[in-house]
Amino acid sequence: MKSAELDKLARLHGISPTRPSPENREVAISAETKRKILSALNIELTRTGETGAPRREAKPARGKIPVSFLPDFLSDTRVWGVSLQLYELRSARNWGIGDFKDLADMADLAGSLGADFIGLNPLHAPFLADPDRCSPYEPSSRQHLNPLYIAVDQVPGFASSRELERELERLRQSDLVDYIGVARTKLGALRDLWSAWRQGRVSRKAASDGPADFDAFVAQGGDSLRLHALFECLSFYMVERGAGAGWQRWPAEFQRVDSAAVTDFEREHPDDVRFHMWLQWLAHRQLMQAADRARKAGLRIGLYLDLAVGEAVDGSATWSEPDIYVSQATIGSPPDPFAVDGQDWHLAGYLPSKIAVGEMSPYRRMVSTAMRYAGAIRIDHAPAIRRLFLVPLGDRPESGAYVRYPEDRLLQILAEVSAEHRCLVIGESLGMIPEGLQDNLAAAGILSYRILSYEQDDKGFKPADAYPVLALACISTHDHQTLAGWWRGADIRDRCKHGIVPPDLTEEHLKHRKHERRNLKATFKVAGLDLPARLAAARVSEETLRELTVSAYRFIARTPSLLVAVRLADLTDEKKPTNVPGTSDSYPNWKPKLSVWLEDLTTSPLLESVGAVMREERPG
Repeated sequence: MKSAELDKLARLHGISPTRPSPENREVAISAETKRKILSALNIELTRTGETGAPRREAKPARGKIPVSFLPDFLSDTRVWGVSLQLYELRSARNWGIGDFKDLADMADLAGSLGADFIGLNPLHAPFLADPDRCSPYEPSSRQHLNPLYIAVDQVPGFASSRELERELERLRQSDLVDYIGVARTKLGALRDLWSAWRQGRVSRKAASDGPADFDAFVAQGGDSLRLHALFECLSFYMVERGAGAGWQRWPAEFQRVDSAAVTDFEREHPDDVRFHMWLQWLAHRQLMQAADRARKAGLRIGLYLDLAVGEAVDGSATWSEPDIYVSQATIGSPPDPFAVDGQDWHLAGYLPSKIAVGEMSPYRRMVSTAMRYAGAIRIDHAPAIRRLFLVPLGDRPESGAYVRYPEDRLLQILAEVSAEHRCLVIGESLGMIPEGLQDNLAAAGILSYRILSYEQDDKGFKPADAYPVLALACISTHDHQTLAGWWRGADIRDRCKHGIVPPDLTEEHLKHRKHERRNLKATFKVAGLDLPARLAAARVSEETLRELTVSAYRFIARTPSLLVAVRLADLTDEKKPTNVPGTSDSYPNWKPKLSVWLEDLTTSPLLESVGAVMREERPG
């Protein structure tokens, strides 16, 4: 194929001809990258440039942008909530991992403080057969829930034992979530409960605990639920035989959902399949109960759930519906100053040609799954509404390219589903944002995501009144250190320690952080905030940093942004980051627990101080 023909075909199918560099200049992508990305999009190349796949439709003329749901009470008030990682909660009754009962209890605490929502990590289904593969942002499926969050002691028929209590105490005392131990213990107990439940040996508190409700759930779940449960059974079966939990390592006859071998396996393991459906039913019921508890506690928004940008390349979703996913490239990001080699997130994304097709399109099903439980959802990496950076399999991120997605149609789906579920939408769009996207999201009623350390310009930190109204403002997220850690430069040193940024660039970043600290102090002083007198350098006392945290939250609370999220890890003064982006084996991402137990949170000085600030600045 001639170069001009290849370029034309790439443009036709939404492939950008350039990508950015760490020096903020545009770099032309190679002809080889174009060929690989076209192939990944299922575009068959021929010598004449013809293709065996239908061409992407030209982008339609933009009409009025559909608007997503916003609660009426936000027209004259600003609210706040608490954000946390559900697994990080420690309690005297949980099984070494935060669960849906902890979430319900947390809703009571948040309500007593005057909060209106609880923001959570993605609750998507993981690889139960490989529980240490625990990133909530690399799920096996976004259309199903994580059974490890089931509060087993709340399941009808549960009875403990001395041996079990010894194991639970060990799991509770660990500073890191022992996912392998948690999964072994929970699934073992749930297996026993399943046997008793299906044999009718469990006394039920209500009719909704019984088989009729379960059967209705299974019927509503349809093939999606059945195939997910079948995948889980096969995944355990394959792990026992050394093949691995992900389907790409399975024998060829099991890699296709429609194969005779898979049909035979399902026929031979009906009880196992039903068990995994039952786990989804339990998770669904307990999450609905937590959402109901939040409403009763006075949280007007309730639960605020996070949506991952993609799914594992070898998980339940890509095995169940392979035809709707990009199969020869993964989602990542181009080289930038904080990841000079770029990033490959090893996530499968929907095909642009399939994502919004049909009455129950893949995108509609995915967002509906979260909105049924939530008063708000956060779309991780909202630029994916317009484009994704795809990295061909086996290549480095620098060989990737941006690919356009049907933005207008995705905004229409969000508007329709959010209205149906009365659920507001937040779009996390940090880093490299395509021109005009923020304006389009705002016009669509989608709140932007504003993190204090990102809200800077050439003059320093932006004043509080410069924050947009249609936004969620916060100080830090799961991908960042707490404010105290940011002040100390712990995030910069982590990137160097784990080889993400070279030492020479680290020194530049540390020098820049010194300027940032000075600018932050100046901004706070202009805002009339009280600052600790000893706040001068990176190394200051913990008490001084706590005072800074309170002042920072007062600043954020004063912004006109409709929502403010108070990160629980800030209030418990955590030293270990939740996640160090760009690492895998060198840091225990998604495992650190909070240092303060749920039962002791009410005695936390920072919780009371920041709660008081929020009530003063955002009385609701």
